[in-house]
Amino acid sequence: MKLVRYGPRGRERPGLIDGNGVLRDLSAHVADVDASALAPAKLRALRGLDPRTLPAVPGRPRLGVPVTGVGKIVAAGLNYRAHVAAGYPLPDEPILFLKAPSSLCGARDPVRLPPGATRADWEVELALVIGRRASRISPERALAHVAGYCIANDLSERAFQFERGPTWDKGKSCDTFCPLGPWLVTHDEIPDPQALDLKLTLDGKTMQAANTADMLFTCAELVACASRYMTLHVGDILLTGTPPGSGFLQSPPRFLRPGQTMQLAIAGLGEQRSQVRSFRP
Repeated sequence: MKLVRYGPRGRERPGLIDGNGVLRDLSAHVADVDASALAPAKLRALRGLDPRTLPAVPGRPRLGVPVTGVGKIVAAGLNYRAHVAAGYPLPDEPILFLKAPSSLCGARDPVRLPPGATRADWEVELALVIGRRASRISPERALAHVAGYCIANDLSERAFQFERGPTWDKGKSCDTFCPLGPWLVTHDEIPDPQALDLKLTLDGKTMQAANTADMLFTCAELVACASRYMTLHVGDILLTGTPPGSGFLQSPPRFLRPGQTMQLAIAGLGEQRSQVRSFRP
């Protein structure tokens, strides 16, 4: 099942994408795609609906962030073997950091460079959306706590990240620096999250192409590790790291400029398309 939130920013409605790619309205069954909608019993009820009985939504409305009420975004750094092979030491356990929920935007919304940005960068990532409260769980139980999966772009302003203090948050949390979606694909449609091709192109040129099998720490291990240090609540998002090909590792380095277009794809999860624009107050 592919869950979406569609409509103008701040006035999104819940929906789903049926097997023919038609957007259907879900507002008669859930108020929004939030923690209550992601609970296991509610997801089972939604999967039992016949999409043909749901109203088709005309036109091509904006698709917003596919889940609302996100409490936190937990992200993993240096989690692909080929990325680490570029010269970083092999971590003993996942490198985790937080990204502000205010960085979220829809998968086709513009990405706006903050004032002073000179080294804005891209990172295609598999995102997990938590569906059950998780605290100190084992890797064997971890994926049972995942409601579904999305495409994420963990954008970074590298100058803010590396040159303005020891933490990464300043460069990771700018507004629009976490496009998510276009939809949330429920866990039953992704039997193995460690077997997904992912790709990012910039103005049509492939910059990143890999498979989630190359992760150092699996999705299950990441959820379990994060849950040892903080309770994961329903609706929280976990970003699983990016493969090689980010701009700051190019030779010479390449960074985002207004007018460029990023396209992201992960097998089974759809595609993103974001145009880079200048800051607008």
